[in-house]
Amino acid sequence: MNPDAATLAARTDRPAGLRLWLLAARPRTLPLAATPVLVGTALAWAAGVPITPLAMLTALAALVAAMLIQAGTNLHNDAADFERGADGADRLGPPRASAAGWATPAQVRAAAGGAFALAFLLGIWLATLGGWPIVAVGLASLAAGWAYSSGPRPISYTPFGECFVLAFFGLVATGGSYWLQAHALPATALFAGLAVGAPAAAVLTINNLRDLAADTAAGRRTLAAVIGGTASRRLHALLVLAPYALLPLFAPGAWAGLALLAAPKSVMVARRAQRAEGTEFNRVLADTAAAQFLFGLCFAIGCLLS
Repeated sequence: MNPDAATLAARTDRPAGLRLWLLAARPRTLPLAATPVLVGTALAWAAGVPITPLAMLTALAALVAAMLIQAGTNLHNDAADFERGADGADRLGPPRASAAGWATPAQVRAAAGGAFALAFLLGIWLATLGGWPIVAVGLASLAAGWAYSSGPRPISYTPFGECFVLAFFGLVATGGSYWLQAHALPATALFAGLAVGAPAAAVLTINNLRDLAADTAAGRRTLAAVIGGTASRRLHALLVLAPYALLPLFAPGAWAGLALLAAPKSVMVARRAQRAEGTEFNRVLADTAAAQFLFGLCFAIGCLLS
């Protein structure tokens, strides 16, 4: 089955129940939220923080909260884009719940609210462990999830989306995860945040490059719309490969070099993005997220072995 036929088949396959909401939450993007928690936690443990049952439970709670915020943001974006007319029948990406008629925008927005509410409840417990810095991080992340697609000037309609992703999926999530474990925030945690945030921003770059024509028609001035297709492809490559240039600035020991095992995957994704067209961008997007997660996983294993 060719890619266009596969996309058509996906649009006519109407999911229901739990499968509907799992698809609507865009599970392929959830590793983007998991990776910074993994890296920040492992970096703190490698720095000498004891790996106690409480430390592991804290890491798990932070991981679930981060993924819930990501899912809530995806769902909120689903409903908001449909209502603004940004998701039409000519959409090249995977089907969205509102646009495909799987659920009403009100139902999708309610699901987003549920995900945010659960994240908030977990955040209350995490705040008792991390204090006011975690309160600030949690509230800022929830507000950013809403502001990405809502308000008079949604972030997703501006050229600053990549900066938003780099900040919240990199610096904030990695630094916050480190703080929860160590109650400190060294420069190494911030450099690690830049390293995992860069390929997360690359996911948005390739998403906006795929949707360039539709976004322009809907009035979205994304970074891809501002700098054009050629520059966007180069930016994607730069962001995907940035973690390996930053690695010496935060790697705690020789074992952290395990992260280099992810380099071939990142190089392959960067090269594929240079020639991708149409629905091929969907595979590049998923592989970019996978490359980020692989880098984070290999780095975390290296930290624990150092």
